[in-house]
Amino acid sequence: MDLSMVIPVKDENENLPDLMKEIAAAMLPTGFEYEVLIIDDGSRDNTWEVVENLSKEFPFVRAYRFQFNCGKAAALAYGFSKVKGRYVATLDGDLQDDPLEIPKMIDILEKGYDLVSGWKVRRLDPWHKTMPSKLFNLTVSIVCGQRLHDFNCGIKAYRSCVVKFIKLYGDYHRFIPVMAKWQGFRITEMPVAHRARIHGVSKYGISRLVSGFLDLVSLMFMRSFSAKPLHFFGLIGLLFMLIGLGVCGYFGYEWFNTGALHVRPLLLAGAFSLVMSVQFISLGLLGEMLNGNKQRSYPVAETIRDN
Repeated sequence: MDLSMVIPVKDENENLPDLMKEIAAAMLPTGFEYEVLIIDDGSRDNTWEVVENLSKEFPFVRAYRFQFNCGKAAALAYGFSKVKGRYVATLDGDLQDDPLEIPKMIDILEKGYDLVSGWKVRRLDPWHKTMPSKLFNLTVSIVCGQRLHDFNCGIKAYRSCVVKFIKLYGDYHRFIPVMAKWQGFRITEMPVAHRARIHGVSKYGISRLVSGFLDLVSLMFMRSFSAKPLHFFGLIGLLFMLIGLGVCGYFGYEWFNTGALHVRPLLLAGAFSLVMSVQFISLGLLGEMLNGNKQRSYPVAETIRDN
């Protein structure tokens, strides 16, 4: 298999028929042996019924339906676990990505890159989506040390080894290029065409800017301390312990010399610091016990051509 395309969708029943026709037309000149994996992320319209009909018309379609909405990262992660192609491409199911860009991305991969991220140079979205996105992209570039203009662009192409290494959950799909860079993969970006949405409504709003920054903080923590959470929580615990021991040692010395000990706010602060040190060290030890790669389960209700 040359190419696997993973398309997470939610309530995109009007867009999918045209998208499958565009994919078939775009792939025909390439001669690629390819497949399209549609992950229905808990749609509440008749998206799955449309997918079933499309699978009869287009033999390259494989599909999975989640019982409930799990988020784009979960849908991509599950799709990545099922791909067969040497190369993997992702695109959104809203017809805003042009499948004709995918062969161009594959050409770049064949020149030695491991990941090609799309860059919507001329983005046809309202300002309340484009402005927060520009701020988010700039912040991620500065914090993570990888300059890209459009981290969250839905259309990307990968070597299959990349998607096997990247572990997605939460909303970490926005940071796939960053995580790939940290794993030592070669990444680049390519300007891509962007089209206005015709059918349906966007599933994202300005609120995702806040969640995006919180996810960035979480990602930086996971990079530095995911394997050794005790190094983070234990350090804080040791600082509290040093403060607590210093304060309590001072009052112990005073009690030993004067035979009297008066409860003062400083003494309470010392005792509080010792308690906090135990709490943070215990939290770090608990993190160590829970740390490890856990097999994630997905609520797959129905499948088409799962082979």
